[in-house]
Order: sequence, then C-alpha cells, then structure tokens
Amino acid sequence: MKPYLVKTPSLIKFLFRNWVWSFSKKEKIIYLTFDDGPTSEITEWTLEQLNKYNAKATFFCIGKNVKLYPEIFRKIYENNHSIGNHTHNHLNGLKTTTSGYLDNIDKAELAFHKNLKLETATLSATERQTSKLFRPPYGKLRFSQSKKIREKGYKIILWDVLSADFDISITKEKCLENVINNTKNGSIIVFHDSVKASEKLKFVLPQLLEYYTFKGFKFKNIK
Repeated sequence: MKPYLVKTPSLIKFLFRNWVWSFSKKEKIIYLTFDDGPTSEITEWTLEQLNKYNAKATFFCIGKNVKLYPEIFRKIYENNHSIGNHTHNHLNGLKTTTSGYLDNIDKAELAFHKNLKLETATLSATERQTSKLFRPPYGKLRFSQSKKIREKGYKIILWDVLSADFDISITKEKCLENVINNTKNGSIIVFHDSVKASEKLKFVLPQLLEYYTFKGFKFKNIK
C-alpha cells in the first residue's frame, strides 16, 4: 500500500487552504466523517453507535451505493446527520478529466435527491445543512476540478486525522491508536462505513465515542 499521513501537517493545510481540514481549536468538538457508504454491512450499525451517544456525523456517500441502499441512505438523513458528495463511482480526480469528474458529482447529487425525494436543487436547502459538502475519493483532486467544484457551491472537506481503517496491513489496535494519538479540538476524522473497513470500525468507533465523551467532547456534523 502507498504511504499515507495519519495526521495532516500544518503546511499542507496552509498550501491547500481553500479546502477545509479542521475547525476551531477553541471548543472540545470532534467531527466524525464516514466515507464510501452506504452499505448494508456496516452503515446501520454505525448509526446505532452514534445514537447511543447522541453524536452527529457527516457521511460522504457514493451515488451508486445510494441507489443500491436507498433505505439506509434515508436513515442517515432522518437521523439528522450531514450528507456529503463522494462522487457517483468513487473516482480518482487525478485519473479523470475535469468534465467527467464534474458530471460524476452531478450524477451522485441526483441520486441523493431522487432517494430523498427533495424538491430543492441542493441539499443545502435542508434545515440542518447550510452548505453542500464534497470530499474527493483518495483525497486526490486537480486544481481545475477544485475550482469548478467550489464554483458549484460546494465546500471541499478533507481531514485532520486519517484513521487508516482501510489499511489491511495494520491492526485494529493500531487504527485506534492513530485516532487517539492525533485527535485534538476541532479535528475532522476519517472513517469508512465500507465492508473493507468494517472490522476495524467495529472495534474503534465504540471506544472512541466512550473515550471522548468521558473527556467532555461533543461530536458534531459538518454544516
């Protein structure tokens, strides 16, 4: 597996400051995010764990999975979590033309609205979500794509802490360590509600929720 950074360096955040990497450090708030869902194997379990702690999160959904599991997608929405666009086919921006990438984002957005039966043009019109949110799969995006996506009204959300729950070469204990050792006030943490990450997520998420709740943190969704 290619090398990756668990903690995003300040220099990267500065160089790519048009993207959102974390939030204010003044309050004890953590922003949990889940990529690649919904899936029948783990998304509903994830929602149950969050509900136990009255925790809110942000789900960056793949359009094709929304079409496969519309009921689960609606549960995310009905449980008052935020929804973000993760393209329709989990595309790597560096390997996709700008026009093709934008079309794929639009395709995912359409799947969202069809399954939620929204009459509005964007999810930003919902009461709890003031912005359209986008996260590029693999964290990879061309500058031309970034510019066009922001022009379409999206906030591009990256992360402060990468749990690495997708990495089959590390243990579930290491995954927990990645999060506990690097999470601070305002951190955006990446998990995946995917089959591949499910074993690690089932180990890490309950412990993380308990640990940070005990320390006085709140879990909020990105708006």
